[in-house]
Amino acid sequence: MKVALVSSAIPLVLGGGRFIVEWLASKLSDSGHHVETIFIPFVDDPSSLIRQMTAFRMLNLDACDRVITFRPPAHLVQHRHKIVWFIHHLRSLYDLWDTPYCNIPHNPAGEALRAAVHAADTRALREAKHVFTNSRVVRNRLKQFNGLEGQVVYPPVKEAERFACNDWGDEIVIICRVSRHKRQHLAIEAMKWVRTPVRLRIAGTGIEPEYMAHLEELISDADLKGRVSLEYRWISEDEKASLLGDCLAAVYLAFDEDSYGYPTVEAAHARKATIGLSDGGGISEFVADGINGLVVDPEPQAIAAAFDRLWADRALARRLGEAAHARIDELGINWDSVLRMMLS
Repeated sequence: MKVALVSSAIPLVLGGGRFIVEWLASKLSDSGHHVETIFIPFVDDPSSLIRQMTAFRMLNLDACDRVITFRPPAHLVQHRHKIVWFIHHLRSLYDLWDTPYCNIPHNPAGEALRAAVHAADTRALREAKHVFTNSRVVRNRLKQFNGLEGQVVYPPVKEAERFACNDWGDEIVIICRVSRHKRQHLAIEAMKWVRTPVRLRIAGTGIEPEYMAHLEELISDADLKGRVSLEYRWISEDEKASLLGDCLAAVYLAFDEDSYGYPTVEAAHARKATIGLSDGGGISEFVADGINGLVVDPEPQAIAAAFDRLWADRALARRLGEAAHARIDELGINWDSVLRMMLS
């Protein structure tokens, strides 16, 4: 089968939005299909949003038997057999509209843009043969905002065998894109309150240098340089596996996240529990408090208590980590399931 995978992408920025496409492309190719991967540059600019959406609408992919779309506004592509694996909306115009994370002015122009995007999205999504989502959270947003039903297909990591547990050390790790929405600052602020010798490592890159500077300032002001490591760079898959293999646990503090996030399932493959937050959105689909991880309120003191709890009780850290690993199978997170649904 000739399959085109279409998604938007921020130029020169790697992360989950690209990986879900590239990893599916690899698996489809391994299964004998002819795959064309198409990334179209997309920038978060309200003044050019409609023009950028039009670019996707004008693509001619008739030579392909099937088109699978991912990150918005790729679902605007027209094709006789379009499959949508919907990973999130243009969130500032949807669920983040009334939050501090929205970058769209709340004026008549902003309201008009929001209405136009909602109408275009709903029409394009209705054209699809199937609409899959990466989580129940996104499925519920589709129902709420677009009146559409979606079916959850959880995204796996590409090479799960890369991850393994070596030990439960003294370090809590956060390995993901560094951004305000991911809230790494809460983990740093938590380190002011810990009572054990637990250490924190934050690793990843991003496109918000001012937020990175803020994190550095927090570390310096609290005199945490000996206990908090901040590495603002791309972390290779091998290095990531090494860090997860040796750490005590992982942390994922994103606000109202679209899904459980690759960091959560990567940690689970390494038999490490994830500490998440009660307002973390999709992470609650994977992490159950006290069962296969810890879920606390988005307050530094509560996060610090979770850090201390796992440092002081390695048996608990081990038990939660093993249960996190088992959760992968419980949710059916595997590539066989993905391929079956995408090719249905």
